Amino acid sequence: EYVGPDGVARTREGFVAALRTEPYENRVILPHERTHAGPKEGRLRLLEATRTQLEPIFLLWDGSIALDGLGEPDLQAEEGGVSARLWRLDAEFGDALTAELADAQLLIADGHHRYETTLAFHEREGSEESAWMMVVIVPTDQEGLTIFPTHRIAQSVNGVSGTPIDVPGDELPGLVLYRDGRYELLEGDGSDPEIVDKLAPQGVTYTPQAREAIAAVDRGDAEAAFLLRPTRIEDVWEIAGRGDVMPQKSTFFYPKLTSGLLFYAL
Repeated sequence: EYVGPDGVARTREGFVAALRTEPYENRVILPHERTHAGPKEGRLRLLEATRTQLEPIFLLWDGSIALDGLGEPDLQAEEGGVSARLWRLDAEFGDALTAELADAQLLIADGHHRYETTLAFHEREGSEESAWMMVVIVPTDQEGLTIFPTHRIAQSVNGVSGTPIDVPGDELPGLVLYRDGRYELLEGDGSDPEIVDKLAPQGVTYTPQAREAIAAVDRGDAEAAFLLRPTRIEDVWEIAGRGDVMPQKSTFFYPKLTSGLLFYAL
């Protein structure tokens, strides 16, 4: 249970599972964002040292499950305004889920670096145990699953310009550039993160709060801010399904999974 950056309270459901990793080319697990070598190197050292999956990654499944009548949770934690509750499911329920997911494709929502780290770890180790990792699989057929935008704050926009518009409301009319107290509408092919990526702004930092991006420009900390619309879940599936990936921080699946509740020893 959480309150999103938009101030709306929601409940998101999913289930924890041990997943046997598959190379991307097998088209079982689909990525949607690019990764970078540095974070994977650090995570590989951590995995080698602990031989334990310390937190799950976040996967999407284009399906639905009924989790009614579970009673009191076995574990509950509050962190950063997010209430995480865990129930132990019986073996029959687990077997039914396993059967239903046997031929499913799963999409990585958050955890690309850790997934690829596990693939590298398994390639190095070669054991069956090293191929497995802990995941939370979240069905997409629920109102509590939402994607929020991550706005870009740029030190330089390399002369980019758009069509001047009035101050936009909460529902942006498109990709919006803010600078010098003015708003401009930008056009281009692809999703908002892809358009910004093609424009190649310099000195980019990120924030999920549009007002923070605007305030940074007003303070003189940056030249401009790109205000993005949320990426739709169906668009993420479409891009991943054709084998493409999106720029870094194209999706913000809020909240992130709570760390420290479960560990998976290899």
